[in-house]
Amino acid sequence: MKHLFVFAVALTASLLVNGQNEKYLNAMKKNVAELDSAHDAAHLAELGNNFERIADAEKTQWLPYYYAAYCQVMNSYMDADKSKTDAIADKAEQLIKKAEEVNGGENSETCVIKSMIASSHLMVDPQTRYMKYGQASGLEISKAKTLDPSNPRPVYLEGQSKFFTPEQFGGGKPQAKELFTKALQMFDQFKPASELHPTWGKAATNYFLQQCN
Repeated sequence: MKHLFVFAVALTASLLVNGQNEKYLNAMKKNVAELDSAHDAAHLAELGNNFERIADAEKTQWLPYYYAAYCQVMNSYMDADKSKTDAIADKAEQLIKKAEEVNGGENSETCVIKSMIASSHLMVDPQTRYMKYGQASGLEISKAKTLDPSNPRPVYLEGQSKFFTPEQFGGGKPQAKELFTKALQMFDQFKPASELHPTWGKAATNYFLQQCN
């Protein structure tokens, strides 16, 4: 009888866990699928809030915090009012720190987001902020490449940086084109760890590559 009771408790716990996992997976799949069609600040803000709610409910998953940070930093790029940029980027930084805490440390993808956050701060006033945020962005790209040499996103970001940097300061379209071409090849070979792991960046790489011709 005691064995039957233990079995029943274990079965109930298993069903509850599976139900929670299915709910989490379904919610994540739905919101991740919407990222490709999120082309305005309002939609990104909505998705960011969705991911943050999922993260706060789960507490043991780093990807929802990662995507919440991604939505925030992309939102900071789109908002034309640069007086708001620092606050949005700071919010993204808080979220990516939570992702790393849950994950037990940084990884290639979180370093990509940290590079983007630094670039967001930089865009507010490039001339006075380059020394601090330009170097920080480049450092995070280097770490992202080291932590996962197969990840195409840091190479894409490196190409983007060269694209927007004048030739007299070491940038320019020829250098950017080389990096975008390499990133595109890497995207074609890249295999995410799961269906929820990041895959974004290929469409943007194609876009910038066309601008380099």
